[in-house]
Amino acid sequence: MAAVLSSEVKQALEDIYYNVRTGRGKEAFALLEKASAAGDGDASCVLARCLCGYQYVWGWHGFPEDDRRATKLLHKSVEQGSALGVLVALRSGELTPSVQKKMPFESLQQAFDEVEAIAREGDAFCQYIVGNSYFWWDFLRIQNKGKDSFPSQAEFKAYMKEQISKCEDWFWKAFRGGIYFAANNLNRYYTQGDEDIIAPQPEKAKDLWKIGAELGYPTHQYLYAEKLEKEEKFEEALRWYKESAEANNGVSWYKVGCFYFDGKGVEQDEAYGVSCFQRELARDPAHVGSCNMMGKAYFYGRGIPQDYARAYQLLTLAHDKGNTNWGVYYLAKCCFEGWGTPQDYGQALRYLDEMDWNYWEANYMRGVIYARGLGGVTADIPKGVAYLQKVASHPEAKEELLHYKKTLFGKWVRR
Repeated sequence: MAAVLSSEVKQALEDIYYNVRTGRGKEAFALLEKASAAGDGDASCVLARCLCGYQYVWGWHGFPEDDRRATKLLHKSVEQGSALGVLVALRSGELTPSVQKKMPFESLQQAFDEVEAIAREGDAFCQYIVGNSYFWWDFLRIQNKGKDSFPSQAEFKAYMKEQISKCEDWFWKAFRGGIYFAANNLNRYYTQGDEDIIAPQPEKAKDLWKIGAELGYPTHQYLYAEKLEKEEKFEEALRWYKESAEANNGVSWYKVGCFYFDGKGVEQDEAYGVSCFQRELARDPAHVGSCNMMGKAYFYGRGIPQDYARAYQLLTLAHDKGNTNWGVYYLAKCCFEGWGTPQDYGQALRYLDEMDWNYWEANYMRGVIYARGLGGVTADIPKGVAYLQKVASHPEAKEELLHYKKTLFGKWVRR
């Protein structure tokens, strides 16, 4: 009779993988630590996966990343008799000959059969692990086969196709059962195929994120919302961004905030948009997009009382951390006027030089700085006037131009 997963591991899988909306990820992590210490090899295996980053577990649980500890836990799980641990160690490249000798199984096939039996009973995590064994060709080592095991290349290729294709059904089972990132491998399987063995079937991949969204996976709700947003289906996109945000899927509150702040697909509500940005910043105080949008809100006093100092602080944080020029106009304006920061024309010009789009007031500020020689910039009246003339229809530029004239010899001078 096949082994079964302990109640502790089942509960942890539910909270960490199958239903992240419970918000009990950290409690489940602690449960696994306790079970692992008590000798539960499957707990050691799942705990190891939790320490390997967002590619192996939902990133917004906030688990630490620790590859060294993960490796030790995988080795420990093998020694503790976890068939899951054996297959995950194999897939991770950690099932060295010395580690394999410590497993209490007669063969890799015996360990595989045990995991497959649990998978057939409906456990999605085991289904995913079985699917990976076929998808990544681990079955060759499990079954102890290779090209030399077959009388011809054609028979070996037929064998490979038969084995690899088994991953599709297992990944679908895992995907529908709670392992959202099984769709990543399905997407690769469908869009890329597998060498000259499995032909691509891209049409099968087109609705994966939609299916994941409908299954309630926050990550796929976000990805599907992005797709809908690109298609300008704003109302539907907002619905899925909200669903993702309610699960505290990172960046989703920022997206919801943008829709409300700009009135995209919904009646404009700048105050609510600001509250969404604040929720995102509560999760990540240095989130670049939210810092930028909050900086803009403070700069104009949109949805929140105007506060140039706070605007400058947030926009600077986003600019420096994100290596982005999104907020450089606002930063330049603050430096030019001395709003929320000491007046600094030289810094204003440096920010203006980062702009890669046209805006009349940017040219106005450039014109003033060059024409007057402000902030340590060498005065260059012709250059300043040229900038001012680009935006001469604006009253500020028109008034500034009154301070300059051309001599009889065609030289620009200050009046």
